[in-house]
Amino acid sequence: MSFTSVARDGSARTEPRRSVGDAPADVAPAPPPDPVNALTVDVEDYFQVEAFSGVIARRDWEGQPRRVAHNTDRLLDIFGESGVTATFFMLGWVAQRHPELVRRIVAEGHELASHGSDHYRADQQPRDKFRIDVRRSKALLEDIGGVSVLGYRAPTFSVGSRNPWVHATLAEEGYRYSSSVYPIAHDLYGVPDAPRHPFCPRPGFIEIPLTTVRICGRNLPTAGGGYFRLLPYRLTRWALHKARKDLRTPSVFYIHPWEIDPGQPRQSQAPRLSRFRHYLNLGRTEGRLRRLLRDFSWARMDRVFLDPANSNLPLIESWLNPRAR
Repeated sequence: MSFTSVARDGSARTEPRRSVGDAPADVAPAPPPDPVNALTVDVEDYFQVEAFSGVIARRDWEGQPRRVAHNTDRLLDIFGESGVTATFFMLGWVAQRHPELVRRIVAEGHELASHGSDHYRADQQPRDKFRIDVRRSKALLEDIGGVSVLGYRAPTFSVGSRNPWVHATLAEEGYRYSSSVYPIAHDLYGVPDAPRHPFCPRPGFIEIPLTTVRICGRNLPTAGGGYFRLLPYRLTRWALHKARKDLRTPSVFYIHPWEIDPGQPRQSQAPRLSRFRHYLNLGRTEGRLRRLLRDFSWARMDRVFLDPANSNLPLIESWLNPRAR
């Protein structure tokens, strides 16, 4: 399979002048372009995360101080300073209350994609309710943003054996791809036996799994989120290089706006593990993110994975049954 490449901004190393026959070559050969990876943002507020679902009821969301607009604006500023574009998987609940945010995302050249309407896990919705959810969020985003919405990411990566109909439903509703499968073992999500590379779970529709590295027979996460805050940055950088070498496909990285907000309200009533996962190293995330944007080349999901050159992705309809693959 082949993928698009773009060169990262920066000065090239000067090479000695070469001559061809008797004529000197005035232009040194350009270095090969760096491989481009996909940068993504899951746009939701701190009180909407799965870790706090047991202590902040959905009916109380309106009463919480909203910080998502400011934090997303900050990410947009950082991306603009770094000269990169990204895909913003936008929650319909947020878009409805902050349409100016949707319009800025589109105006600055980023991809607008769906994160569902109200952050319900996809594996806790019956098929008809899921269809209504993704249809509503797509229509809302397209109405506000004035662009087609092609991508979807399930809240909490909640696509797996409990809802094998997700991809068919998304395709029927006009989506082109999903990035909802995380091939790891985790207490809240994950399909450890799923393909680690992009694939077609049905003809004409693409699933783009979150990036992992395989070490000692296990898939380990290296796509961002809490692990980006937990592990030293040098390990993330090493893992992304290893994943690219092993998988020969672009990596996918994700971040939430609340992850660059150490001043957000604390949920002291949440379980200790949830608080550890959520608040760990929030004050270091922005600096790490800036290093990541310098060390790798990034672009929006559709421009990395929906290029016509990638039409030869494998069809794996039995992706939930590794023995049948």
